[in-house]
Amino acid sequence: MIFVLLVYYGLHQDFWNWTSARPLVFGFLPAGLAYHAAYTIGASALMALLVRRAWPAKLEAWADEEAD
Repeated sequence: MIFVLLVYYGLHQDFWNWTSARPLVFGFLPAGLAYHAAYTIGASALMALLVRRAWPAKLEAWADEEAD
């Protein structure tokens, strides 16, 4: 999982889209902006995966017991 995070962090450093606004995606969206929109959707999916896999269920159960 840490490898996936490091790769995704590396993908955020998109130095290849900085010099030109062309090509346009869908005819109006600069490539860099489209890349960051797709990156944001991917980051949301990755965060959902991390929460699902790494959520401390034991800690949450302990907190629920303390509240009762």
